[in-house]
Amino acid sequence: MTETSFRWSQIIIPAFGPSLLFGIANGAILPVIALSAIALGASHAMSGVIAALIGFGSLVCNIPAAMITARFGERRSLIGASAVSVLALSLCILAKHPALLALGVLLMGMATSVFYLARQTFLMEVAPVHMRARAFSTLGGTQRIGMFIGPFGAAGLMHFVGLDGAYLVAIAALVTAGALAFALPELQPRAESGAADAPRPRMAAIAVEHKRVFMTLGLGCLLIGAMRASRQVAIPLWADAIGLSPTATAIIFGCVSSIDMLVFYPAGKIMDHFGRLWVALPCSLMLAASLLALPLTATMAPFVAVCLLMGLGNGIGSGIVMTLGADAAPANARTEFLGIWRLIADMGTSAGPFVLAGLTALISLAAGIAATGAFGLVSAYIFWRAMPHGTQHAHTAD
Repeated sequence: MTETSFRWSQIIIPAFGPSLLFGIANGAILPVIALSAIALGASHAMSGVIAALIGFGSLVCNIPAAMITARFGERRSLIGASAVSVLALSLCILAKHPALLALGVLLMGMATSVFYLARQTFLMEVAPVHMRARAFSTLGGTQRIGMFIGPFGAAGLMHFVGLDGAYLVAIAALVTAGALAFALPELQPRAESGAADAPRPRMAAIAVEHKRVFMTLGLGCLLIGAMRASRQVAIPLWADAIGLSPTATAIIFGCVSSIDMLVFYPAGKIMDHFGRLWVALPCSLMLAASLLALPLTATMAPFVAVCLLMGLGNGIGSGIVMTLGADAAPANARTEFLGIWRLIADMGTSAGPFVLAGLTALISLAAGIAATGAFGLVSAYIFWRAMPHGTQHAHTAD
C-alpha cells in the first residue's frame, strides 16, 4: 500500500476491530481473576499472584511472540492468539484447582503478547509514516475503550451465571476477533526500497546494533510503563488512606478512565504534526506531577483534581510507546525489534507496582507513590536529551 493510496476506512475494521474486542475480553476478566482464585480456595496472597500471571505471561512471551509473528505473519498470528485465548479462558471456567486457573491465566497473558505485537506490526506496515502516530494512538485508544466496556458486559452476565459470566463474555469477544481476522484479507504492506531483499538479522544482533535506542528511548518508555501500572494501585490505596468509600473510589476511577479515552486522537495528531517530543514530554511530566502531588491530598476535591490530571497525562500518551518503537524499528527486522521493545516496556509495567509495594512496606505509602512519580522526571529528561525536537522521527536517535 502506497502512502498516497492510504485511507482510514481501509484499516478501521482490520486493525481496530480485533483490538477493541481483545480489550473487551481483557477488561471483562481482569477484575474477577483474583475472585475466581479465592473461590477455588486460594489465599489472598496466592490470588494476587495468579492475577499477576497475565502480565507475567505477556512479559516472558514478547521475544517468542516476535518470532511467531515474523514466521507466520500478522493475520495468522492473530487468529492463533485468539484460539489460544479461548482455550485459556475455557480452562479458567473448568478449573477445579487454583493451579489450573493459574495455567489458564498464564496462557491468556502469553496470547495477549502475540496479539498486541501482531497488531502493532500490522499497523506499522499499512499506515504511512506521516500518519503513524495517529494510527498508534487510535490503536491504544480502542484498547482502552474495550477495557472500559468489558467490566460492564461482564457484570451484566455475572448477575445471572456468577463469575463464569466474565469469562463467557471474554470468550465471545475473542471468538469474534478471531473470526474477523479470518474473514478479512491481509492488507499489502507499503513497499520500501531494499527492505524486502535485506537479510533478517538475529534477535541478539538487533539488541546489540540498536542498544543505544533501547537504553535511551526504551528506558524512558519503561519508566512510563512503571508509572502507568503504579497509578492503578496508587489511586485506590490513597483513596482508602484518606477515608474515601469504595463506591466513591470506583466513580473517580471511572472519571479518570473517561478522560484517558477522550484525548487519544488529538495526542496522535500532535505527534504527527509537531513531533513525538510534544507528547512524550507532557505525558512524563503530568504523570510525574500527579503522582508527586497525590500524597499531598487529604480531602476529596484535591484528590479528584490530581487523579484527573493523572488521567490526562496517561491519555495523551496513548500510543507513544508503540509509535517510538515503530519509528526506531529497522525495515528488515521490524517484528523482531518490536519484540525486544515490548519486552523493555512490559518490564516497566510489571516492575512498577512491585516497586511501589516495596517502598510502601519499607517506608510509607506516600513515599512509595512519590518515588514512582520521580520516574516521570527521569523519563522526561531522557526524552528531552534523546529525541529530536522537531518532526523528525525517533530512528534518528539510534
